[in-house]
Amino acid sequence: MGQFLDDYLHDMALFVEVVKARGFRKASEAIGIPNSTLSRRITELEKAIGLRLLRRTTRKIELTEAGHLYYERCKRIVDEARLAHEQLDDMVAKPSGVLRVSLSVDFAVTYLAPLIVEFAHEFPGLTFDFDLTPRRVDLVTEPYDIAIRMGESGDSGLVARKLTTLVPYTYASPAYLARAGTPREPGDLLEHQCFDVMRNVGWKLRKGPKTVDLPVSGRFNVNSMGMIRRLATLGTGIVLMPEEFVADEVGRGLLERVLPEWSGMPVPVYAMTETRLIPARAQRFIDFMKTRLGGD
Repeated sequence: MGQFLDDYLHDMALFVEVVKARGFRKASEAIGIPNSTLSRRITELEKAIGLRLLRRTTRKIELTEAGHLYYERCKRIVDEARLAHEQLDDMVAKPSGVLRVSLSVDFAVTYLAPLIVEFAHEFPGLTFDFDLTPRRVDLVTEPYDIAIRMGESGDSGLVARKLTTLVPYTYASPAYLARAGTPREPGDLLEHQCFDVMRNVGWKLRKGPKTVDLPVSGRFNVNSMGMIRRLATLGTGIVLMPEEFVADEVGRGLLERVLPEWSGMPVPVYAMTETRLIPARAQRFIDFMKTRLGGD
């Protein structure tokens, strides 16, 4: 029934085009369908209806009485369908409404804020509701379109779209290095104060194919990248953090990279949604962030 209805509506649209073009040849050229195919589809439509809609001559076509009535009705239906598609296309191109996103506070404030402002300028019809608490919102029961999460997601019931991959490096303030010394090898970090947002579960560093596990420790356990970064600039230890999070401090000379040939393990960043069928505003936000962040 569904396929029959699709064919029926399609043939109605073809019929309208033939009448508007006042002939099969011009309609064929306008819509890019072979003349023979177009003629066959209209014949099939007439058979399905049980009435002749067109009188064909070698030079022109004429509407029958039934054709006149059918054309007036079909034209309204086709015009309404075209308008509906145009409105939906406009909704996708210029989405409106409230975009609700759950974000890591440090990732949002430090890294995403300028991109969010750029996105807001590009889509003035949107308003925004951001949740920046550490908790993981429930996308099934709570009214959020997207949750931006760092690290691999263990929730197989959600749809994950990769936005980017962040690579962490080790940083410290010049004052700390002057006082405590500069590590030359990864093992030297065991003698230093080290901060990790993962609460001292240890660091895994790599250089090419080589990796090393380090049970680093420090006096502070902090679950905020912003606080860890601030403590590091105040000369209290070494941090392992993506360079995007410390670019400003490095540029101002407040932090410098330690062990520059070594990096931490890559951290993927995902846009999580409840389903693949998401509002246009959410899809545009994800596409925008993937483009700006260079996601794969």
